Amino acid sequence: MFIDEVNLKLIAGKGGDGCTSFLREKYVPLGGPDGGNGGKGGNIIFKANKGLRTLIDLRYKKVIKADNGSMGRGRNQSGAKADDLIITVPIGTTIKDTDTNLVICDLTEDNQECIIAKGGRGGKGNAAFLSNKNKAPYTSELGEPGEERNILCELKLLADVGLVGFPSVGKSSLISVISAAKPKIADYHFTTLVPNLGVVSSGDYSFVVADLPGMIEGSSQGVGLGDKFLKHASRCKIVCHVLDMAQVDQRDVIEDYEIIRNEIKKYDETLYNKYEIIVANKMDLDVSRKNLERFKEKYPDKEIIEVSAATKMGTKELIYRLKEILIDLPDTDIYSKEEFEDYVLYEFKHEKPYQIKKEGNEWIITGDELEKLLKMTRFNSDESALRFAKKLKNLGVDDELKALGAKEGDIVKILDQEFEYEERLY
Repeated sequence: MFIDEVNLKLIAGKGGDGCTSFLREKYVPLGGPDGGNGGKGGNIIFKANKGLRTLIDLRYKKVIKADNGSMGRGRNQSGAKADDLIITVPIGTTIKDTDTNLVICDLTEDNQECIIAKGGRGGKGNAAFLSNKNKAPYTSELGEPGEERNILCELKLLADVGLVGFPSVGKSSLISVISAAKPKIADYHFTTLVPNLGVVSSGDYSFVVADLPGMIEGSSQGVGLGDKFLKHASRCKIVCHVLDMAQVDQRDVIEDYEIIRNEIKKYDETLYNKYEIIVANKMDLDVSRKNLERFKEKYPDKEIIEVSAATKMGTKELIYRLKEILIDLPDTDIYSKEEFEDYVLYEFKHEKPYQIKKEGNEWIITGDELEKLLKMTRFNSDESALRFAKKLKNLGVDDELKALGAKEGDIVKILDQEFEYEERLY
């Protein structure tokens, strides 16, 4: 089964909790703190594998969770780091964050890897808080939560040439002639239900051709099958419009071409502007010549190659011409840098790491870093709670609350934790 889109929820491993412990041994009456740090949680890594052709292995996995790190222990023993969880996907898989619609990574090479969800760091044990001012710290941290994110895995096949056109114009027949691909061929519409890939050889040069399921009017909006497979043409360097010059199905060849071009333009302007070749198929039939002349009159500047998939006429010329073009065409990216998460995060990394808003009588504070800090704090320890309060002050939260009009006794809320606002020096 060909599956090219999968939605998943990822939960990376939580870091192990830090340990609060003091050395207790005979003849060591003042043993210091010896609580070890927790181990790091496991990352979730996606890796491209050239042996895969579909995302079917992920179809029934709604949630993927990595292992948590181990807790720290006494005698300065750090917890074990959890193993990373590696998910293999086909080459050409794009991974997007569905909450932001930004591209996390685009896996286009064999064995290329990307960390999609990062495991949380282990919490510090109390030995890490030993200082000249505090010889016996009771403070230790909980493990950092693993990153959680909702993603879309979208497979866009890697092909140099994409064959597009209405159903039954001969795309499958053509790819079966110019390559070793053996697609299903029959005399009814939508015989091809999944993209077929074929490797075409010309001397010592080879390239990949994709036969895409037939498009019809409205494909870009979801009519027929075209909207599901137009994305597979997005990586192609050349778009080949295969036209039935014999008009076997009584459709007008000029109208067919204009409909397909219009659907591609609606779907993706970049794909619309790719290098284009017209493949005039079924030229072994007498009626085709008249229709071809009419097409040339309408579009005199289009590059047209005459072929017959049935008799193999013109197929060698088509292969050679595609080779010539591909040798000169540079590789292009299908995504702009503004679509990538890394670029957006870099552009906004200096922004304030939290937001404050008032809802009724409560001050609500949100922000990933601040919420992470809250989850790692042991509030049953006075030292840990005081450390959390100092961190908020250093981030500027206290000053901003005061500037916004917060008064003594107001409720400040972070996630499900509530605090009373008070002005004091730490």
